[in-house]
Amino acid sequence: MRTLITGGTVVSMDAAVGDFDRGDVLIEDGVIVEVAERIDAPDAAMIGATDRIVLPGFVDTHRHTWQTAFRGIGADWTFADYVVAVHGTLKPHYEPEDVYLGNMLGRLEALHSGVTTMLDWFHAAQSPEHADAALAGLRAVPGRSILCYGAGYRTDDQIDAEVRRVRSDVPEDGLVTMALGLRGPGEATMNMVAADLKLAADLGLRTSVHVDGLTGGRPIAELREHGLLFDTTTFVHANGISDDELKMLADAGSSVSISPDVELKMGFGWPMTGRMLAAGLRPTLSIDDCPSVGGDMFATMRTAYAVQRGLDGGLNSRDLLKFATVDGARACGLAARTGSLTPGKDADIILLRADDPTVFPVTDPAGTVVAAGHPGLVDTVLVAGRVVKRDGRLVGVDLPALQSRLLESRNRIAAAAGIPLDGTWRPRAESE
Repeated sequence: MRTLITGGTVVSMDAAVGDFDRGDVLIEDGVIVEVAERIDAPDAAMIGATDRIVLPGFVDTHRHTWQTAFRGIGADWTFADYVVAVHGTLKPHYEPEDVYLGNMLGRLEALHSGVTTMLDWFHAAQSPEHADAALAGLRAVPGRSILCYGAGYRTDDQIDAEVRRVRSDVPEDGLVTMALGLRGPGEATMNMVAADLKLAADLGLRTSVHVDGLTGGRPIAELREHGLLFDTTTFVHANGISDDELKMLADAGSSVSISPDVELKMGFGWPMTGRMLAAGLRPTLSIDDCPSVGGDMFATMRTAYAVQRGLDGGLNSRDLLKFATVDGARACGLAARTGSLTPGKDADIILLRADDPTVFPVTDPAGTVVAAGHPGLVDTVLVAGRVVKRDGRLVGVDLPALQSRLLESRNRIAAAAGIPLDGTWRPRAESE
């Protein structure tokens, strides 16, 4: 079980390993064992990487994958529109099978575009069967996934038994693991937040929570006053959070996730990239929701990069690659397993075409990936050493059949919700 990726331009994202204009990566039993300019392994299966950039796979730290069937419908939505449309109009008509298909096709899309690790922030659990379907959809795809279970989302329901039930079916060392999506400040009392955090700690789960300072108040300071800031929590968005509160997150060792495309277009304000860095935090990147934005990390990196450069001239392309790989892995509690091409880590690796006319000739690999990269460059993807995409095509996936099922799901939900699919639906106008 040895595989040699040979002859590629290697960008390891590990300073101790370094980069190679021409390098090899040796994998044994799904684990990287050596990265060097040349490796002699005649008994290994060969993956030729000539004219390819070899990178660690991307890490998406926050995506509502169940919404995949309605891709693009919210291109013009504000956040208020999104809440009315997705949570108020569409979600009540989702059956477990719809959740399963959305999660599976959404996870396949992410894998197809080079996202080897993805945190699925699932907040459509209208029944235990819906949660089981979300987990099954992730398990149907050979990616590294985290079911971040937003149990009781925007309710004061008791969630202890349900979270424990799902946790009992999710081992800690599999490709699909689990986290808890918190009901945070503004959505729940501090007693509820404390109870949810205690539940997560009892079950060995990391946590993730949506937070902002746009509507007033000091949510991070309030959490700190109650002793509820931990290094196992990722704070999503954080737009409008004050500088001193960002410093509180850094002091606690917490992580942050930004969704620059969604934040800009939905009215959250400027992504907090630069202010987070100034406070001592390492931003990570996420897509958020595909009804509103594209689902690939290339566009997300480019938006975060261009906006911060426009604001203060800060950041370089290598910063963005770190956000999308090593920093994302750390926020997911997976830094020992993925995020860089480091011997001892799992072989989560992507090969990007360097001979594609849209990027050729490649002079600076990191700059090329961030400034000009796109999903069409993703030639080969490995997860834990397994080739899941080869020569630009997902391995062992009957996409036409799955896409047909997803279309049926979308059309059924839309019909049940009474909404048109011709681009004329304006959810805010209908709710006013």
